[in-house]
Amino acid sequence: MPASRSWPTFKSLISRIVFLHIVAVAVVAIFLPLVLFWLLNSEVDQLHRDAMRAQAEVLAERIVPQADGTLTFILPDSLRGLYSEAYGRYLYDIRDEDGRVLFSSRRKAGAATPAPPLSETISGAGVTRVIEGKTVRIRVAEDLSHRDVIIDDIISNFFRRVGWITIPILLVLLATDIIIFRRAIAPLWKASEEASNIGPARTDIRLPTEQIPREIMPLVTAVNQALDRLEDGFRVQRQFTADAAHQLRTPLAILRTRIETLHDGAAREALHADIESMSRIVAQLLEIAELDTLVLDPGETADLRAVCTEVVGSIAPFALAQHKDIALRGTDAPVLIHGNAEMLQRAIFNLAENAIKFTAADTAVDVEVAEDGSVRVRDCGPGIAEAERDLIFQRFWRADRQRSDGAGLGLSIVRGVADDHAATVAVENLPGGGAEFTLRFRLAEEGALPSPLVAGLSGE
Repeated sequence: MPASRSWPTFKSLISRIVFLHIVAVAVVAIFLPLVLFWLLNSEVDQLHRDAMRAQAEVLAERIVPQADGTLTFILPDSLRGLYSEAYGRYLYDIRDEDGRVLFSSRRKAGAATPAPPLSETISGAGVTRVIEGKTVRIRVAEDLSHRDVIIDDIISNFFRRVGWITIPILLVLLATDIIIFRRAIAPLWKASEEASNIGPARTDIRLPTEQIPREIMPLVTAVNQALDRLEDGFRVQRQFTADAAHQLRTPLAILRTRIETLHDGAAREALHADIESMSRIVAQLLEIAELDTLVLDPGETADLRAVCTEVVGSIAPFALAQHKDIALRGTDAPVLIHGNAEMLQRAIFNLAENAIKFTAADTAVDVEVAEDGSVRVRDCGPGIAEAERDLIFQRFWRADRQRSDGAGLGLSIVRGVADDHAATVAVENLPGGGAEFTLRFRLAEEGALPSPLVAGLSGE
């Protein structure tokens, strides 16, 4: 059984860093004031010891040897009040090397009773001097119960007035770090935007390596190398498809010519139908190969109304031959969209051809152009099952494998053209029966001129 992790998991790298930074801020916010408080106390104690040592040195200068070998201690009037019992803050003891008290602020001059030991509330420092061959130890202390009020206020109010300042400072630091980190990973976001444009039709795009952090560079390099290998594989596949389609055209043309020499009219017509079907598949394979290598000019525009007019006029004989009709509806005004006119023709032609195949006899297929840049192709056929609406756009997919009038490439070409034009393609069943395919394109800016319409359609 895997061990449970106590830390929460985040999919976002920034979320992980922010969470860990918040934990670090919380820890620092607790321990930093404690450390500062300890340092403040240490500094106060050090200043106290230095002050006591300085006082002890001043007192040592007041010890004067006499002619009879004894020592006298003369405390000036300026210091007498400092060590008085009335003031009660500072104390001093002057002892010999055996520890006997020679002079003390806690014993009146001439008293024989030795001074009691300093209590635990006394803190100070001392110095040792050798005067006329005699070792003398001078100790000066401060009664902590009478400590300086200012120092006490500083220490007691430290957390309330100073310690909490660390929290907003750390929060400002956190916000600053987040901004810095977001700027640092900006090249990664740019690389991800570039990566989102990579697809079967744009295998030439590579992730940018400028300003990529050194730690991420191996990953970016490996991804670019993988994209190089994928592009080579796509190139081989596309070239094979195009070469195979081109190579099949010649045998089909020869076969069509030889069929004309047959005397059996029924057999000749059946073979002609098969040849036309094979020629249509070859033409669609070539269209797929061209789509895979198509790179649209961002400024290229086309008149969607003119494209649909050309398609309807070209496919009308095919519909009439099957006792069906096709009509162009919608706006009569030009509808300028971003796109390649020839590729748009192929997509709408395939939609119309597919609708004619499946619509019922003696019915019509409607091609409607709207001012919003959409094209709707409606038929009166059996409709499309909900489960098949994504499958129909896959290459070589057919709901009825017994049908021999197509290879399942037409709608995949429609999807390919839509993807290349950043358009959408959708299908839904009509309430009265039949299906409706909708292509939505981006409208061009006003004043743009449509590109020249390329005459002729693949497969004609």
